[in-house]
Amino acid sequence: MGFEYPPAAAAVTTVHVTGFKKFHGVSENPSETIVNNLKVYMNKKGLPKGLVIGSCDVLETAGQGALVPLYQTLQSSISAKESEFSSSNKIIWLHFGVNSGATRFAIERQAVNEATFLCPDEMGWKPQKVPIVSSDGAISGIRESTLPAEEITKALAKKGYDVVTSNDAGRFVCNYVYYHSLRFSEENSTKSLFVHVPLFFTIDEETQMQFAASLLEILASLC
Repeated sequence: MGFEYPPAAAAVTTVHVTGFKKFHGVSENPSETIVNNLKVYMNKKGLPKGLVIGSCDVLETAGQGALVPLYQTLQSSISAKESEFSSSNKIIWLHFGVNSGATRFAIERQAVNEATFLCPDEMGWKPQKVPIVSSDGAISGIRESTLPAEEITKALAKKGYDVVTSNDAGRFVCNYVYYHSLRFSEENSTKSLFVHVPLFFTIDEETQMQFAASLLEILASLC
């Protein structure tokens, strides 16, 4: 059985989730595992009241190469909201990515309009100091999540997770996708959040799945 929506009168928050496939130096991306297993995991655990998991997509670890599927899913979520649900319902885009050098989770507050890849992405692209969206202006431009990153971090820390709020999502594919998502969210009155996770070698898979579940509970409580 799939997830059932609450009655029409009840406001619903739909969370669409993305992760990334493998990339240079990371043969097993934990964000891919989290996204692929999240619906089954939450079905067993039980979803927070008023929250629904929408799409769960794993993107290529590539800047421009990830944009077509990203925008297809972003736009489909807006179309579904307009055709099926009331304006009181909310949409959150939750993006997971790995930081292979990290020892804890990071809630990313913002993305920067700069693509400077230290190594080629999975499609061979290696931009240097170029704007992600040229029409947005200089590479110093910043877009911030409208979700309360610090509040989310504190709530997760209270649950026992080693987590920080970050102001730097890097300049690689994670930041690239997050910037586009934040831009789309601003234009379509949705919300977006990016979370960096460590490798499973550093924090094991079960703990990371528990972290994702706790994060969904917190997001449900905010909406």
